[in-house]
Amino acid sequence: MNKFFAKNLPMFFFIFVPIIFLWHPSWLGFLGIQPYWPLFWLLPWSMINGSINGLIFGLFLGLILDSLTLDNNFTQIPGLILCGFLFGRIKTHGYNLVGHFRYGLICSFGSLLCGTLYFFQILFKNFSNYTFLLFIPSIQNILAEVFLTGLFAPFICSQLLRMFKFSRRNV
Repeated sequence: MNKFFAKNLPMFFFIFVPIIFLWHPSWLGFLGIQPYWPLFWLLPWSMINGSINGLIFGLFLGLILDSLTLDNNFTQIPGLILCGFLFGRIKTHGYNLVGHFRYGLICSFGSLLCGTLYFFQILFKNFSNYTFLLFIPSIQNILAEVFLTGLFAPFICSQLLRMFKFSRRNV
């Protein structure tokens, strides 16, 4: 039984991504904004399993998270697919201290990419000359999300990467 859990550890954490996305813990937020939770799982998974698996699981995460949101007009799929593919191109190194800070920078970039793609979908659908100034607070939200994602990524991604490597060794 213990070997079963060790072998399927990444999939158990994959299930927790939509749960945390829905739970939306306010004590981890800043200005009412949360970090972009799917990137914390997608980065270590893609680094270990490669670009194609990152792309596929980015698609799965996007489908699951889009099915959980109430607004069906906009999607998170393009950002997560692109991040999964790009994260898979990054290889793990033996430099632990540099690696921890690197996770924060990579997840910040991924959060900026996903947030910007989502913002452009909203902007193109609702664009008019008179309402452009109404979208300025969205930029503040994206920057707060990028900051929080980059702040928590070194802690979360390094632990998940260690657990995913451990579960891969036990296969």
